[in-house]
Amino acid sequence: MKEQTGYLVLNTGDILEGVWLGSAVPAEGEMVFNTAMTGYQEVMTDPSYAGQIVTMTYPLIGNYGFNDIDSESIQPSLAGLIISNPCHTPEHYQSTYSILDTVQHYHIPTLYGIDTRALTRIIREHGEVYGKITTDKKDLPKKNQVDSNIVEQVSVTKVKNFKTNKTRATAPHVVVMDFGYKHSITHSLLDLGCDVTVVPFNTTLEQIQEIDPDGVLLSNGPGDPQSLNYLAANIKGISESYPTLGICLGHQLVALAYGAKTKKLPYGHRGSNHPVKDLLTGKVLITSQNHGYVVDMASVKESEWDVSHINVNDKSVEGLMHKTNNVMTVQFHPEAHPGPIDTHNIFVNFANQLITKGEKQHA
Repeated sequence: MKEQTGYLVLNTGDILEGVWLGSAVPAEGEMVFNTAMTGYQEVMTDPSYAGQIVTMTYPLIGNYGFNDIDSESIQPSLAGLIISNPCHTPEHYQSTYSILDTVQHYHIPTLYGIDTRALTRIIREHGEVYGKITTDKKDLPKKNQVDSNIVEQVSVTKVKNFKTNKTRATAPHVVVMDFGYKHSITHSLLDLGCDVTVVPFNTTLEQIQEIDPDGVLLSNGPGDPQSLNYLAANIKGISESYPTLGICLGHQLVALAYGAKTKKLPYGHRGSNHPVKDLLTGKVLITSQNHGYVVDMASVKESEWDVSHINVNDKSVEGLMHKTNNVMTVQFHPEAHPGPIDTHNIFVNFANQLITKGEKQHA
């Protein structure tokens, strides 16, 4: 296959030359980087990357292939992919597709042969960077902000029901509000014996009451949490009515609903080795993360909330626990996938309290 030169043109004025992997389809979006050494399939299919051009900092991508098991969504939502070296001959017993197969099948604009170390330094230096993958180095990116309706583009439009295959007298029922949920979130709940109903991001408290769940989980997702401020009253009402767990964007939305503020990080936390301190136990946990915004520590009401986790590197808020309502939120991903399972107990504890609640109701 003949190589075709492509360019990554940034709004910083930088131009990086590479080679197209698959079809030469122009694309633009916010530039972000992920530091994970594995899990490229999960990263590429995570809806939280919608509208973003993802740079994988690990130099070899595709060496263990792709499969039909580990995707986090039905199809990728990222705007584009930047890698250093693609592996065309993957080796793994579950491997079904190569990276070339994948980017061609899903029409993901992809450049390789890029100096990803240099690109990462540019993003770290400038913070919010937008770029365009193109065949013309004079073709400047026009995009300069995050789409305000990006969550609507990745959320389900109809209710989806999933039944656990675990044998239990009373399976707790969890509603997952889909702001761009990863499939491994629902898989984790199902594995713990919960039935799961996934609902659109704008589902009202009254509609959830009709479903009658035991608990509610607000999922991860893309974009600026403040663009969803119009949901604040609804989210607060839900969290006051049901045991609630918020993850990533869900964590930020719960905080906003209770009057806190969010702010954009200089270049985000994206990877599978971010250290977080559990303030209750004093232990440091290694977490999987993917976010560009955080809850502003100074805006958290100490009379209502305990900060349960902080980021070891920059001291940002990584978890909140309400002092009176049964509400817990975390900025990281307890399901990991990819990443370490240090924080999986958050799912376990959430499921267990719902199981206990159900057993008391049916006693």
